[in-house]
Amino acid sequence: MTDFISNELLVLILSALPISELRGGIPLGLSHNIDTWLVLTLAISGNLLPVIPIIYFFEPVSDFLRKRLPFFDRLMTKIYERTRAKHSDKIDRYGALGLTLFVAVPSPATGAWTGSLLVVLFGLKKIYAI
Repeated sequence: MTDFISNELLVLILSALPISELRGGIPLGLSHNIDTWLVLTLAISGNLLPVIPIIYFFEPVSDFLRKRLPFFDRLMTKIYERTRAKHSDKIDRYGALGLTLFVAVPSPATGAWTGSLLVVLFGLKKIYAI
């Protein structure tokens, strides 16, 4: 245990962060000899924490900012166009299965955050993000 925060809470927080996600939370918990089932429960719970806010609030907040900040609108337009150009054929071809396989790949930028954003960008059913 650290001075300020318990190891269990660290597992939850690390699993909720966009870069580390489960790939960081689970090894941390296991290395601190926390019960395996507790580690899995905390890590999965932490990983799901950002999903709901992303799929329900990203688009309205983005639209709000795009209307008020021209540079943000240009940035988001560029990101949307690049992402759609890069992934639309895969999403169109494989749908939810393709999204699941993409998120399941254990590498940076292919987790719950990215999957949730892809659901929003491609207008997929929100349940697919969960």
